[in-house]
Amino acid sequence: MTDDTGRSVDIERTSVGRYVVRNARGGSITMGTGEGDSFTPAELLLAAIGGCTAIDVDLVISRRAEASEFVVKVTGNKIRDETGGNRMDNLRVEFTVTFPDGEAGDAARQALPGLVQMSHDRLCTVSRTVELGTPVSTVIVPHTS
Repeated sequence: MTDDTGRSVDIERTSVGRYVVRNARGGSITMGTGEGDSFTPAELLLAAIGGCTAIDVDLVISRRAEASEFVVKVTGNKIRDETGGNRMDNLRVEFTVTFPDGEAGDAARQALPGLVQMSHDRLCTVSRTVELGTPVSTVIVPHTS
């Protein structure tokens, strides 16, 4: 049996303050300090939180009805305090979802609150990790020739 729980990304510096993040499947996204159009690490965290729960909800709700609007907005404040250092606070995920009139749309509207709650409480790996406060280890790998 293979272990399919591992996840990883590689981050390569392209210039001062600019990086390319790559996944094992060949996808990439640019990341930086907030200058230009690249995403900052904090914005990527917000995107990961919102994207995770959006996917959870969308995969189930779309079986009932196709949304005519499906927008997830994630907000938060980057703060610095004496005890916690730099971090994000006041994280909020807002769903704006509209379904067509009719029986299928009614069923989707009725199911939406429970699906959003289930994603928050159990399914979304990213927000669950943030809320539970999973430790992060940092290591320096020795250079080998």
